[in-house]
Amino acid sequence: MKIDLTETTSSKINKALVEGRRAVGTPTSGMVLTLVIVTDEENAYDALKAANEASREHPSRTLVVIKRVSRSPRDRAKARLDAEVRVGTEAGTGETVLLRLYGEVIDHAQSVVLPLLLPDAPVVVWWAVNAPAAPAQDPLGALAQRRVTDAYADEQPIHELSARAETYVPGDTDLSWTRITPWRSMLAAALDQAPCTVTSAEVTGEEFNPSCELLAMWLADRLNVPVTRKVSDGPGLTAVRMESSIGAIVLDRPDGSLATLSMHGQPDRAVALKRRETAELLAEELRRLDPDEIYARALKFGVDRLGHGNGEQPADGQQPAAGEKAADGSDPARPAAKKAAKKAAAK
Repeated sequence: MKIDLTETTSSKINKALVEGRRAVGTPTSGMVLTLVIVTDEENAYDALKAANEASREHPSRTLVVIKRVSRSPRDRAKARLDAEVRVGTEAGTGETVLLRLYGEVIDHAQSVVLPLLLPDAPVVVWWAVNAPAAPAQDPLGALAQRRVTDAYADEQPIHELSARAETYVPGDTDLSWTRITPWRSMLAAALDQAPCTVTSAEVTGEEFNPSCELLAMWLADRLNVPVTRKVSDGPGLTAVRMESSIGAIVLDRPDGSLATLSMHGQPDRAVALKRRETAELLAEELRRLDPDEIYARALKFGVDRLGHGNGEQPADGQQPAAGEKAADGSDPARPAAKKAAKKAAAK
């Protein structure tokens, strides 16, 4: 069921939600959280589709905030709110409200969203595109316990990781980190099967892919070894190679679907490592609403401390590469055992 409202208010939207639930025969609300999606008109369809699929696992009230750009100065000075309320089969297993903001109300989106939040339920804000520099300081982000961004959607994703590290607040996370959960689990399991000491690692993937950098920083932080970042044609993350006391441990995925795990003294094993859709990533993030400390440590490790396959050295003033000594002889990386890597793989 769809209810269109033009030049409306938050109270009228709440009333429409109640009427819609009664019309479809579900007068009570069974949602477990409020998901606020901030996007533009171009990406609204894909973001909403992913949220509806994720709602099968996490029934939620989804509020899609679309900031429309007015053409004339007169329209930009006029505040206007249009809404589309969807309940029943039109909204997955929850409720959906599309909020289109015009004029001055664009700068006060939190005033529109706040009355529509479910009472006594967690709030998650997901910026599908154009995430703010400091999500926790954004007016909408301040309403949420969990703030989800996607550095991959940014024009400069690697630079975005550095910016995220500077403004990180517990509760922040990024879908680029969620994409490497299967990789982290598989690598931790491989180290658990073969007792050894890792001496170095190499992460290979397409250029400007923040997931590759995050995986490399996670390995460097948890294993305290030099990690080199190499570039391939993709798709996405293609291979991880760890040199150890028993030989090389290689996880190779050249086609973006099926990977091969190679370890010394053991036969090669095929591993399903498919690139996941946004709906799966979002559903995973909604499973936990507490701060992700492992993500925070990997993010703050620093992209500049990774080695490069082309032999470039860190520029002046940058941190030394993982596992190297600083000028004063101290080791900037924190020691971490193999068991810590296994524990960190579980989100």
